Amino acid sequence: MSHAHQPAVRPEDVLPAGIDSTAINGRTVRKGSVAAFVANAVRLDDLTEGTPEYAALLAQLRELAPALRTIGLLDVFEPRSPVVGQILADAA
Repeated sequence: MSHAHQPAVRPEDVLPAGIDSTAINGRTVRKGSVAAFVANAVRLDDLTEGTPEYAALLAQLRELAPALRTIGLLDVFEPRSPVVGQILADAA
């Protein structure tokens, strides 16, 4: 599939103003999913494994991981964190 003559995709092409989610490949993806995943992945390094806060972040990352796979994020980026990498691999 060639993408050579397609225009650049703008955020409003994916989610117009006032729309909070879209269906991509049969999965509903909410606006903010990528930003929330990244914020939680960054915070994970500041928490101690085994604490309730760490467990809550892991749960949220696991919930968001399928959306990141669906939008193709892992086709262009690779996580640095082994923990985050495993969460994303498990979502495959």
